[in-house]
Amino acid sequence: MTTSVESGEQPLSLGTAAARNLATTTKSVPQMQAISSRWLLRVLPWVQVSAGTYRVNRRLTYTVGDGRVEFITTGSQVRVIPPELGELPTLRGFGDTAVLESLADGCVQREYAPGDVLVEAGRPADQVFLIAHGKVRQTAPGAYDEGSTLAVLADGEYFGDAALTGPERTWEFTVRAVTRTTVLTLPRRAVEEAADRSEALRDHLRDLADRPTPAQNRRGEADIAIASGHWGEPVLPGTFV
Repeated sequence: MTTSVESGEQPLSLGTAAARNLATTTKSVPQMQAISSRWLLRVLPWVQVSAGTYRVNRRLTYTVGDGRVEFITTGSQVRVIPPELGELPTLRGFGDTAVLESLADGCVQREYAPGDVLVEAGRPADQVFLIAHGKVRQTAPGAYDEGSTLAVLADGEYFGDAALTGPERTWEFTVRAVTRTTVLTLPRRAVEEAADRSEALRDHLRDLADRPTPAQNRRGEADIAIASGHWGEPVLPGTFV
């Protein structure tokens, strides 16, 4: 949609020329140290490259509330976007940006090859795993001496959130990498240290601990009461007795 500037109306979208300008690159005149003006040499940070394309007007975007954690990748370094930590049930609804920044800084990057064990059942569970790239499989002992697959997790998913708060516990499952996998781990210790420094985080975790635990069935699902059947013969509307 385009509007005339002369009409005085506020445009609601980009015009064709502006959209084309943003969608394409502009070839500048080649510059090199030998022929460039001295003032330009002093102003610009010069980097020797054979060729390159530079983009502008790029901004960080991420989705909040979709249940998946998003990351920023710079070369081989991966960092979780701080507000995305709010996707974890433990930190859901917590919006102190400074505290989330410190928790993001406390994450540790780890690399795993296919077949490597990330966690092993029975070992202490003291950190949450955020999967930045790759695929892992959760398994538990099965009924006939074979491992039973509980879940297959991939980019943006996580496990171990319950280990950040509450009593100390152990892993109830084993997790192995299916592909080459990059994860960020947030230790429970980092959350406790952040809570010591932040009253807002302490209050948030205290409120979380005080919430009643929903009833669950033996499979860990929400226990929903269902009633069926009746006694006697119900009287239907419009029925003559």
